[in-house]
Parts: sequence; structure tokens; C-alpha cells
Amino acid sequence: MVLLSGGLDSATVLALAREQGFLLHALSFDYGQRHRAELDAAARVASTLGAHSHRVIKLDLRAIGGSALTADIAVPESPTSGIPITYVPARNTVFLSLGLGLAEVLGASDLFIGVNAVDYSGYPDCRPEFIQAFERMANLATRAQIEGRRLKIHTPIIGCSKADIVRIGLQHGVDFSITVSCYQPDPDGRACAKCDACRLRAEGFAAAGVADPTRYK
Repeated sequence: MVLLSGGLDSATVLALAREQGFLLHALSFDYGQRHRAELDAAARVASTLGAHSHRVIKLDLRAIGGSALTADIAVPESPTSGIPITYVPARNTVFLSLGLGLAEVLGASDLFIGVNAVDYSGYPDCRPEFIQAFERMANLATRAQIEGRRLKIHTPIIGCSKADIVRIGLQHGVDFSITVSCYQPDPDGRACAKCDACRLRAEGFAAAGVADPTRYK
């Protein structure tokens, strides 16, 4: 089970899971985000990297709001201090919970997520401590664990720089031109080149010494 947003990080994680020989079940979320371009990208990535299945679960995190991605709040176009307004409250907790549920149904024991704690925006639910705590909870909350099948949450890029992720993805056959990382792309998926996600992505390609294939507005 691989949580797939359609961005650079999750595409790399899907490729790494494929390299390890797993049968890939990709899971994306239509959660009320500002755009659908990342869902279109997730579909392209899942198909290109040979996912056995790709599901999209529809949620309404706009009912909670509190984020520039799920409410009528402007996306910052310059670096900010502290946890940015693009942080979506409880997003990874909700996504992992639904991934856990589907993993149980499918009989999967391995769940991959592309969280990163090096070159990232400072989201608290991308830290190793959160993943470790969720894995402990998951192995208390499921029938699968009671019956002897433990769930393992894999975070293969959590300690990587963005440049490292670019290099790893290219080594494993990721076509980054079909991914979308921008917080506010246009309907065709072209990036704004101004938001935090665009900045981190561009810096990653530059540091890796690789031409940036991102389509910009």
C-alpha cells in the first residue's frame, strides 16, 4: 500500500516499493485541496510505474479548513517562519488511517508514505516520532495484528535531502515531468514557481545537478 499524492516524493517512494518487489496498491485522496492537478499526476505516476491498483478516496477536509490548501487563504509566495499555513491539520493522520484500513482489507502488511524530515516545509506530521507512534497505534487497533500480521510503515526518504530524492527517483525510473508538487498549479498542472513546494523542488533539482523538468506557468 503506497500513499500517492502525485508529487516528487511519493512518486519516488512508489518506485522504491516497486524495486523491492512489492505488488503495488496506490492510494490517493481527493480531500478538497485547491486543485485536481495532483490527482491527475497521481494517476499518471501509478500507471507509469506499474501499480496493480490505484484508488482515490474522496474526503472533505474543507469542512475543517485552517489551511491555505483547504480554505480561502492565500498560499504564501515567500518563506515564512514556524509551521506554514499550508499545513493541513491531521492530514497525514487521516491518510494513514485510511491506508491502514485498506491494507487490512487487501491483506497488505506494508504501508509506504513519502514523508520527509530534511528538506520540507516543517509539518509536524512528517517527523519520525509521528510515524513511529502511528505504527504502534496501528498494531494495537487492527484485527490483522491480533491474528498475528503486523503492519510496517515504510518511510524510505524521511532522512533524504530533496536532491537525494531527485537522484534516487531518477535511478529508479521516475519521470518527474509527469509529477506535480505545486500548491497552486493551473488547471493544466503548470507550477507557480513561487510557493514553498515549488521552491524546495527547484532547489532539489539544482542541488542534484539535474535539469528541472517542471512545467511552469
